[in-house]
Amino acid sequence: MSASAPAQGKATCFCRDCLADLDFKARRCSHCGSPRLVRHHALPALSLAHIDCDAFYATVEKRDNPDIADKPVIIGGGKRGVVSAACYIARTYGVRSAMPMFKALALCPQAVVIGPDMAKYVRVGREVRQAMLALTPLVEPLSIDEAFLDLKGTERVHGMMAAKVLAKFAREVEAGIGITVSVGLSVNKFLAKIASDLDKPRGFAVLDQDEARVMLADKPVGFIFGVGPATQERLAARGFRIIADLQRADEIELMRQFPTEGRRLWRLARGVDDRQVVADRGAKTISSETTFENDIRDFATLERLLWRLSEKVSARLKNAELAGCTITLKLKTADFRQRTRSQSIAAPTQLAAKIFAVSRDMLAKEIDGTAFRLMGTGVSALRPGSHADDTDMLDRRAAHAERAMDDLRKKFGQGVVIRGIAYDGPEKAEEA
Repeated sequence: MSASAPAQGKATCFCRDCLADLDFKARRCSHCGSPRLVRHHALPALSLAHIDCDAFYATVEKRDNPDIADKPVIIGGGKRGVVSAACYIARTYGVRSAMPMFKALALCPQAVVIGPDMAKYVRVGREVRQAMLALTPLVEPLSIDEAFLDLKGTERVHGMMAAKVLAKFAREVEAGIGITVSVGLSVNKFLAKIASDLDKPRGFAVLDQDEARVMLADKPVGFIFGVGPATQERLAARGFRIIADLQRADEIELMRQFPTEGRRLWRLARGVDDRQVVADRGAKTISSETTFENDIRDFATLERLLWRLSEKVSARLKNAELAGCTITLKLKTADFRQRTRSQSIAAPTQLAAKIFAVSRDMLAKEIDGTAFRLMGTGVSALRPGSHADDTDMLDRRAAHAERAMDDLRKKFGQGVVIRGIAYDGPEKAEEA
């Protein structure tokens, strides 16, 4: 059965609010009166979805403070910080994620600005993830607030087709968790992710392959994931500026011109994507970074801030019961040039002292009089926390001391124990 042909006797239109089956041409639900209908001839055959929480951080904050529900909200802070998230009202003023805060506030001076509370967002994200796992074990998270789901074969379990299961899920998340999600349903991951952006917020969009090819045609080649500025330039030099140019190309010729990515581009331009949903890959990197109120070039000051970041990363690793084998230092200069340095270690770690020691060595090599506006550290190549190796004598001593401090902090609060390097008066910085 093709993806565009409905199964015999299966509904191709239903109400998102009461799940009643409706005539394909219906404009409102004849049972509950809702105008929120899903209609598509391919509905019964589709089971791969992308679910994306709507303006996640801002929506969580509005849930917790109804007084700001109808106001523009920006998650971020600090004059030199960046926007972590913006609600849909703020977006109407042109505010976007990753925009410098001073630009965002110039566009929307009346916005309510809230500092990010990552611990809270992680808790809510886990609630949503658990609700996803109740639908299917095939959940592949992309970030704290989005994931791919494959519901193939679950129709008998749920007593309804995948499209209805997803609509019911969205309704229950809104009622039970207090945030909204948008759903994209299609034949593959590439198209499902595109679909989830078509009808935000509280959206539900369906996209089949034939529709996708037409819809993609006039989009710039950068619309395809993984095609960054450098690849766009190389494609443009060969006459490929919009996706229709790739659709008209011969596959073999495209592979000849672009040996490493030609076939992938040719297929995605036609909406073809064979990637499977892989159950819970988990986080690829756990990191923390800070944007300074004033540029810093002094090693001692950077070193002190680096310890704080290392502690944050360590705490997140321990909470997630993870350890990692690669430590990365990120720096951004005053003129916005980024430096990234990485070093692999012999065995996985989750210790702040180890993360700091490796990051500090990399930082020392970058101290050349350059002024920095941002610094971060992170751990990747993640393994289960039980794989953390403290057999080295120094690591073993650090682990013992660090876990003793962790126990004290759990019992008496974060401020009960402070490493000497971590305190030299208050520092103003925007952390993520």
